[in-house]
Amino acid sequence: MANLPPLTAALAERVPIEDFMLAALRESLPDIEVVTQIRKNQTFPVVLVRRLPTFYFFEGDERFLEQADVAVHAFASDPDGDRDAAIISDAVRVALRDAWLNGWGNADIGWLRGFQTLSPARRQPDWATASGPVQYADLPSNTWRYEGRYRLTVRKPTNHPYPL
Repeated sequence: MANLPPLTAALAERVPIEDFMLAALRESLPDIEVVTQIRKNQTFPVVLVRRLPTFYFFEGDERFLEQADVAVHAFASDPDGDRDAAIISDAVRVALRDAWLNGWGNADIGWLRGFQTLSPARRQPDWATASGPVQYADLPSNTWRYEGRYRLTVRKPTNHPYPL
């Protein structure tokens, strides 16, 4: 936040859901790289987390909860890349479920208070899911992607995420 005015940062109350997911999954899956963007020379396996723009729910009381839908992509390469990506996808689901059941979180990032599977992880043929005339580039040869979609309910942090 070197160039961000302190008063602007002080207005923010929540951590981006992607950062919340990074913290939760990196703690649960320490041997798998978890990212929010694919690097130019990305190595595999890797888990990519993204907030979906299709759903957001907020009850209007800043003290409590918000919900967001997220997509989790598991990438793996051969040998056994298809199997590995499927296993990683299920490990992600279990990690998020267990984080919810155990009340995972902390005062600096917030707490996971709800978890729901919207769409179980499934094999996808390209870099991103598209519908209609838009098409995305094919994955590198011998690389596999599984995508699952989840709804998270998060209680905001008690500590200010960006203190002055």
